Amino acid sequence: MQLETYISDLLYRYDCVTVPDFGAFLTQRVSAKIHESTHTFYPPKKVLSFNEQLQKNDGLLANYIAEIEKIPYAIATDKLTKKVKTIKSYLVEGETIQFENIGELTLNTDGNMVFSPSQHVNYLTDSFGLSHFTSSDVTREVYKETVEKIEEKAPVAFTPEKRSNNNWLKYAAAAVVVLGLGGFFGTKYYSNSIEKHNQLAQEQANEQLDAKVQEATFVISNPLPAATLSLDKQSGNYHIVAGAFRVEANSDKKVKQLRTKGYKARKIGANRYGLHEVVYGSFETRAEAQRALYKIRREHNRDAWLLIKKLD
Repeated sequence: MQLETYISDLLYRYDCVTVPDFGAFLTQRVSAKIHESTHTFYPPKKVLSFNEQLQKNDGLLANYIAEIEKIPYAIATDKLTKKVKTIKSYLVEGETIQFENIGELTLNTDGNMVFSPSQHVNYLTDSFGLSHFTSSDVTREVYKETVEKIEEKAPVAFTPEKRSNNNWLKYAAAAVVVLGLGGFFGTKYYSNSIEKHNQLAQEQANEQLDAKVQEATFVISNPLPAATLSLDKQSGNYHIVAGAFRVEANSDKKVKQLRTKGYKARKIGANRYGLHEVVYGSFETRAEAQRALYKIRREHNRDAWLLIKKLD
């Protein structure tokens, strides 16, 4: 089982991926920065870290493995447990565990895990396609200092001929201003080009990532007859999934159960596996959906998950 591949896939979409009974890989967004001495621009990114204390199974990784390998959730959980035991045994023996595109894990003398993140992958989809680059230093301040030194040495009393030299200095100063403005607008044009390129690349990345979104499967025995429900019009591309059902009548029953609990539940159609998906609600922004997801996991269903999908 390629555990690091599954973790890497999920890190693009989630801020926390927990490996049960092992620890959690966390991401934190950092802003773009410019290195002052090398004049290198670094795009915004997600910084990886590892927390050994977060070991409770939230179902995210196991569900994803079950979906990709087309196996039941229980079998996926069992395979994950065996993999963790193997990794721990290697760590105890003093070996370094390499998670490709994620980082390295070792045990220190106190028996605690030490994580060294990889710098080869940026898990922030907003920066997809944007790499660091170096820009040459703008020397307009040097020209300004040169002009000031010449002005300091110029005599106070000017003859007509020397006045023409003073005009030359004015032209030189004007040329410096023009060079400075040219550098400013050139840099602005370059930044705009990068932004357009980044936007196009991000759209391509989202299309690839949407193909990897998980769909949890629930089967309810003795399905009830289909019920016709009157639902409020909802919009937004961020949906909190309650379950996916092979029998459509079961999805209708689930919608009715959730609506009696106060949720704006509805069906959003069948996924590519033919399962009828039921959501707690849909949201316009990721932040709103994430807040609602945390609350639902805490109060009602810890296996709920976030689906990002544009509905027709």
